[in-house]
Amino acid sequence: MAKEQRQSRRKYDAEFKAEAVRLTYQPGRTVAGVARDLGLNESVLWRWRQKQTPALDTQPSGETAEAELKRLRRELSRVTQERDILKKALAYFSRSES
Repeated sequence: MAKEQRQSRRKYDAEFKAEAVRLTYQPGRTVAGVARDLGLNESVLWRWRQKQTPALDTQPSGETAEAELKRLRRELSRVTQERDILKKALAYFSRSES
């Protein structure tokens, strides 16, 4: 019997892994298809994808969500004020040129 030759483990740099994962998110592409195109095992690509993608199933703590909501409300208020000032300035300058 012939001895089985063991395949050596291939190493991929972070840039290659990131690009492979990015390809899996493109419309019309699947993990299986990208893995096949790159000559990878599908499970390896799933593992890379899992490591690079933040966990979506974990909910932020109540304090974090509340703090973010407050921050977003403050930012919305500031941006609304800026918009209103710009509207008034536009009206003023367009009136003075007429």
